[in-house]
Amino acid sequence: MDRFGTDTLTAERLREDHLDDLVTLHLDAEVSRYLGGVRTPEVTKTYLAVNMAHWDQHGFGLWVLRKDGSFAGRAGIRHILVDGVDEVEIAYTFKREFWGQGLASEIATALTEIGLTQLELPSLIGLVFVGHGASRRVLEKSNYVLEKSTMHHGEAVVIYRIRR
Repeated sequence: MDRFGTDTLTAERLREDHLDDLVTLHLDAEVSRYLGGVRTPEVTKTYLAVNMAHWDQHGFGLWVLRKDGSFAGRAGIRHILVDGVDEVEIAYTFKREFWGQGLASEIATALTEIGLTQLELPSLIGLVFVGHGASRRVLEKSNYVLEKSTMHHGEAVVIYRIRR
């Protein structure tokens, strides 16, 4: 599924020509504080290559999000190693100007539907920094259940899960 839409967002499969938008997103310290910190353009270029390869390997991955034609952020469904276990997570990040509009909840609902219904995955997780209350509320509103606390890349995180 290279493209899909929600009520207010359009999603298109991650491509090389999205690099400039991703660099801008990842250089914003406020946006990146719950992503492990600001990423240099070189790190974002590697991130893009890894996530494009994820699509090739698994048939799903990250999408770029647009609202009214403007780049709004990125979101997706991807494999992630947590405590030595291969999990599949939903992930979403928006530019600051799009915060507080309900878009995270909108995309979390869409990603959950895609993952559980279309991809027929047995479960999905949301991995969230402990202090990121807004993202935790998004997952809770999307019927994810708090499963555990753990460390991920040296950061205290919580894992939420939803099952098919």
